[in-house]
Amino acid sequence: MSEPNPSPKPPRPLRIRPLAERKNLVKKDAFAKVLPPVGGFLRWFESLPDIYGSKALKTVVDRIVEARRNGREVGMSLGAHVLKVGLSPLVIDLMRRGFVTHVATNGASAIHDWETAYQGATSEDVAENLPDGSFGFWRETMTALNGATSRGATTGEGLGLAIGRTILDGALPHRHLSVFAEAARLGIPATVHVAVGCDITHMDPDLDGAALGTSTLRDFWILADTVGRLDRGVWCNVGSAVIMPEVFLKAVSIARNRGQLGTDFFTCNFDMIQHYRAVTNVVQRPPKEGKSVLAMHEIVLPLLHQAILCTAEARGCLPEPR
Repeated sequence: MSEPNPSPKPPRPLRIRPLAERKNLVKKDAFAKVLPPVGGFLRWFESLPDIYGSKALKTVVDRIVEARRNGREVGMSLGAHVLKVGLSPLVIDLMRRGFVTHVATNGASAIHDWETAYQGATSEDVAENLPDGSFGFWRETMTALNGATSRGATTGEGLGLAIGRTILDGALPHRHLSVFAEAARLGIPATVHVAVGCDITHMDPDLDGAALGTSTLRDFWILADTVGRLDRGVWCNVGSAVIMPEVFLKAVSIARNRGQLGTDFFTCNFDMIQHYRAVTNVVQRPPKEGKSVLAMHEIVLPLLHQAILCTAEARGCLPEPR
């Protein structure tokens, strides 16, 4: 019987290519555009039937606007698809206006976010690159993200903040499209909750696994602190079927173990399909009230953004973006 490899690094060298050689499926020119409150939109929005999905969406908008008017937390957990389909400008505008006070997401979102800031494009063609083993092996992405991982573990910043500051410090050309960079600039928590082996950056033989664990675990406790302040606030889960609903549920349990959180908060889930964990762990189990909205992200998030702005304007509580 052969001896096990004593090192976590692969026994054979891996081919890692420059990112400039990759074809990207998503480019910044196709991203959503941020508009100020559009005249007539609120009248149209309020004309939607008070039934099922549109009624739920109206409730979500009302709860978010009222939570922020009362100085409460509004957190948003994201799946990677949300950023990959060009919705970061809308999320950033909500952050700048104070309607989102915490962004929590997985490792894949951080990759899309950094690549967009770096080159104005993201999302490789997996089907094309997987057969020859080139899928995911991109030098700049690995170096930057895993460098931020080591930075976060060393400085105590946490993984999300380390990614944001890495983008800002490097003055990446499209940093205005980065949720993490903007969160770092605004002082808003942006946390990354990594599942080891799920992200292309984990295929880097130079990844420091201890640093990854340290920095993402620190983000988990930052998230738990935010959830502990969620009383009369709102938590939105957008496009994460498994990881973020599970992380959120554990954060709720920590908050209640600390005696910080009851049931008086509102949750919502936006996704294209109703998934068990998102509905159960976000909408049903933790809060007094929760709603699910079944829709494509690239349609419902622009509607949500515009409805929040117009509703807040009508109620006299629309802040200017910072």
